[in-house]
Amino acid sequence: MSLRSLTKRLGPGVITGAADDDPSGIATYSQAGAQAGFGLLWTVVLTLPMMVAVQSVSARIGRVTGRGLSANMIEVFPRSVVMGLVALLFIANTINIGADLSAMGAAANLAVGGNRHVYTAIFALGSLLAVVLIPYRHYVAVLRWLTFSLLAYVGIVFTVHIDWREVVQGAVVPKFDLSGDTLTLIVAVFGTTISPYLFFWQSSQEVEEEEADPKAAPLVEQPRQAPRELERIGWETWAGMVASNLVAFFIMLTTAVTLHAHGHTDIQSSAQAAAALRPIAGEGAFILFSLGILGTGLLAVPVLAGSTAYAIGEVWGCPIGLERPLRDAKRFYGVIIVSIIVGLGVEFSPLDPIKALVWSAVVNGVIVVPIMVAVMIVASHRKQMKSFVATPLQRLFGWLATAVMAVAAIAMFATM
Repeated sequence: MSLRSLTKRLGPGVITGAADDDPSGIATYSQAGAQAGFGLLWTVVLTLPMMVAVQSVSARIGRVTGRGLSANMIEVFPRSVVMGLVALLFIANTINIGADLSAMGAAANLAVGGNRHVYTAIFALGSLLAVVLIPYRHYVAVLRWLTFSLLAYVGIVFTVHIDWREVVQGAVVPKFDLSGDTLTLIVAVFGTTISPYLFFWQSSQEVEEEEADPKAAPLVEQPRQAPRELERIGWETWAGMVASNLVAFFIMLTTAVTLHAHGHTDIQSSAQAAAALRPIAGEGAFILFSLGILGTGLLAVPVLAGSTAYAIGEVWGCPIGLERPLRDAKRFYGVIIVSIIVGLGVEFSPLDPIKALVWSAVVNGVIVVPIMVAVMIVASHRKQMKSFVATPLQRLFGWLATAVMAVAAIAMFATM
């Protein structure tokens, strides 16, 4: 299969998985590796099956009903509850957008010099114009190519020496203390891995894909399409989430064998991690790490803003969709514009953009719990899903993921 054919087959599941490793995630995984060494590698192994379950359920809801998560939630829960969940999503996503843009500006400053604030503003404007002006069918092709930027973090592993026996032990044997700092970091890792914006994005992208195909229809209307489509969602989601968690594993591993081993245990931004790598692992590792920050940021910012717009647009009942021109979906694109502009304000506000990166992951780890509860209830609701309710295995791991996230958040607050 040619590279061009491969990129055409990469759909919502793979793009969603790639967007999960945004600069905020890179900063969180870097801090975990720098602070705990191999001690927290098990977190990305534990979250994989739970992440697959929740994401495949989200995709299933969109493909079965032909509507995104918010539109389905409105049918199951009181409108005020859904509006509250969407408000939490907007807050978390806006902080995340600001943190990601700041990290991209800092990475560009490290790589080529110049004014960090100017770079940040350029990245914000570029992301905004790409989303608003490029039709979805062309825009998604750009997103597919950007997923390959994640290979930078796999390449870094070949620039450093690694004791693989210790790696395996750290990956399969959970070891951590019950201090507030460690539990906060675990919540951040969970929150940046299983993030609420990914649920809304993948569900809405399934709707976009279905509407773009004249032969396709929601599965509740065309059940004969179900075997092929649900199988596709299954393998595609697995592929995307495995790639996402594998990259997270390599980021944590790289910073463990370089930064942690040399006493750099307080790395709170992706750009800071790249700079610390330069004298330890060499110029090659620094360049790869920096390129990864820029590529994943360009991928994640539109996904973050787009997921907010889909969620709010469905609550408002207004026209939504990246395939629609601006004149036909002004409120939808208005939310994207506001999200990116407000996020850009983080760069120029008194908020510390370095701390915002990791804390945006912590915020995700807390607010994701009620959103996951709502997603799992919708996925099991026969009025919405008809005969295509979530499978027993999806329900098992979906509710298990919800419980794990809730326990981690409660433990973090208890030790604060």
